[in-house]
Amino acid sequence: MKSQLGHRQARPEPQETQPDGSETWEWEVLPPEDRHRSASVEALFRWLAVIMDNFLRFPGTKLRFGLDPIIGLIPGIGDAASAIISTLALVHAARYRLPKILLVRMALNILINELVGIIPGLGDAFSFWFKSNVRNYELVRRYAAAPERARKADWMFVFAVIAVLFLIVCAGLIVSLLVLRAIWQFLTAR
Repeated sequence: MKSQLGHRQARPEPQETQPDGSETWEWEVLPPEDRHRSASVEALFRWLAVIMDNFLRFPGTKLRFGLDPIIGLIPGIGDAASAIISTLALVHAARYRLPKILLVRMALNILINELVGIIPGLGDAFSFWFKSNVRNYELVRRYAAAPERARKADWMFVFAVIAVLFLIVCAGLIVSLLVLRAIWQFLTAR
């Protein structure tokens, strides 16, 4: 299935009706820079989904996984690093002015992955199943079918969501570092 982001068809839209009953039609065409920007957003999310969630395959099965659950195995910084990578892609999507509701759904995918990812063992298994980057790529692909433009209120809301995500990632990192410190003190106290 090929995505339509950046490949919208030009359609005529009636603009005004003249007194004699004839209509003036205007064609909607995206400027070339919009096509390139939209293609770059889709390409970024496709790349991120492949690398972070579908890069490797268990031999003899259809189960795929990426760097996200592997990075999550690194105590202290793994889940936070994965969330930061995904959040950077979210910032890029906000710069492209994707609708607020789409950005919120993408941020929630990252947030859920981060919150459950904090739990040792279970979080990595959840990342293997949940695949937040694949979910975000699918959201971008579905948006391609009916694009909308964001408003100034959308930007303010996105900055608030990103700030909350940043705080949660920082809290996860601090908790992980405190746990590592306690483990280190326990091991070196002998």
